[in-house]
Amino acid sequence: MLPQITLTTFDYERLHALLDSPAARGVAVADVLAEELDRAELLEPSELPADVVSMNSRLRFVFDPEPEVYEYTLSWPRDAGLDDGPRLSVFTPIGAALLGLRVGDTIDWTVPSGKSVRLRVTELLWQPESNGEDLGR
Repeated sequence: MLPQITLTTFDYERLHALLDSPAARGVAVADVLAEELDRAELLEPSELPADVVSMNSRLRFVFDPEPEVYEYTLSWPRDAGLDDGPRLSVFTPIGAALLGLRVGDTIDWTVPSGKSVRLRVTELLWQPESNGEDLGR
């Protein structure tokens, strides 16, 4: 069973627009991301709990049961190559899986190789909504 995911109305609208754009054509994860958006609980940005992974959040996660911790910013595809720290595009399988999870949540996800992985969010280091940014205004 998939964990509940929570998105801001702002991220939801921007992601839907992105999925409807020419940039999404041919992106393997686009259909899966669309399914994730369809099952998301939507909240206004100011109501988003501080432990939810939203767009532009900086987080730490692990591939259970491996101990190595990964730290990334969940980014828009156009920002994935920026040099201000490691970024993970929401158009990657792992990025799509992490979107909307809460700290402590795990999700079993199939990557393009067909391998199933279990991701667990261990820490949210920074979230735009908790810092008064990306409030959709």
